[in-house]
Amino acid sequence: MTGVWAIAALWFGLALVGSLLSQWFRVSAALAEIVVGIIIGTMAQAILGATVGASALGTDESWVRFLSGLGVMLLTFMAGAELDPDVLKLKWKEAAAVGLSSFFVPFLACAAAAHYLIGWDTMPSWLAGVALGGTSVAIVYTEMMQHGLNGTDYGKTLLGACFITDLATVVALGLIFAPFTLKTLVFVIAGLACFFGIPWLTPRLFKMFGGRPSELETKFLLLCLLGMGALATWADSEAVLPAYIIGMVLARTVGKDHALIRRLRTVTFGLLTPFFFIRAGYLVSIPAVIAALAAFVFLLAGKILAKTASVYAVAKYHDSSHKEGMYSALLMSSGLSFGAISALFGLSHGIINESQYSALVAAVIGSGIIPTVIANNLYMPHHLIEESQQGVLKEAEAG
Repeated sequence: MTGVWAIAALWFGLALVGSLLSQWFRVSAALAEIVVGIIIGTMAQAILGATVGASALGTDESWVRFLSGLGVMLLTFMAGAELDPDVLKLKWKEAAAVGLSSFFVPFLACAAAAHYLIGWDTMPSWLAGVALGGTSVAIVYTEMMQHGLNGTDYGKTLLGACFITDLATVVALGLIFAPFTLKTLVFVIAGLACFFGIPWLTPRLFKMFGGRPSELETKFLLLCLLGMGALATWADSEAVLPAYIIGMVLARTVGKDHALIRRLRTVTFGLLTPFFFIRAGYLVSIPAVIAALAAFVFLLAGKILAKTASVYAVAKYHDSSHKEGMYSALLMSSGLSFGAISALFGLSHGIINESQYSALVAAVIGSGIIPTVIANNLYMPHHLIEESQQGVLKEAEAG
């Protein structure tokens, strides 16, 4: 076990560095941890060699992969739980329009760029479109929460749009590359039963047995998330999707329990998400990106330009200000989990080769960094942050 403790200590040391960098440079902890992962991964490969360096941090250890997956699962769940059903009822048209345009425009643009500009075959090009059409709920939610926007109508509408985008990503990946099977049918039926049953059971269970040191609430939520996650992966889907939906259907229960949300945040951000974000950055191979530099540039530029243009146009149509529209467009351009998952799916099923995979994953990671930095430095909607802070103060005074 000595090696496990040593590797774990190293991971949390890197997470601490990421937290310090995020405060010094005023960026989100997620973004700082990704950059730390890229730097450490590049140094390890340069010093130890590509083969040894790629595994020096234990990124392929089963426990690291589990903590990484659980981190993004809980983060996605909380993003869904903090959606306000009343706000979404009022702004569902805007959320749906932003979410659908955020997927379909870059999906088609990036597929065309991969095929006509880079010269990839048809199926690898379609996979590139799917991978780059997604939006990182993890990054968007982290940014919303860090700046206090997750409690505003603006933040809740944007998170709702993220869900629409990633739902379209999963559906497109399944329709194009994964045929509908009996497993898929079982997953859909079980999912519907779960999504209708959990909102009925949860408040009753929490009322009878919750509020005790045993933390029954957390254990019950983890049971639901891991159980549906296992069923999703068994059906060749993605575990993050049911986590988001479970969060949405529990928005009126878990989302209104501020003490429970704070405890979940402590576990998620303090323990789990560093494994996800640092690992995502660590797995980027800079030499492979340089070797496929043209593909990386075309794919990254295609995603950012297509997403920004489409989301900004829809946001302006729905009366957003210039700054709000650009901030939404740039954050929606961020990609990470679904993009990397789609690329890995393509590699493991022989749809793309290793060179295409490296360029695609690098473009996904790059889209998680560049638009976020631009958004935070040039288009931060400070007026919404001030309104959110005033609302929190009023709630505290009323309480």
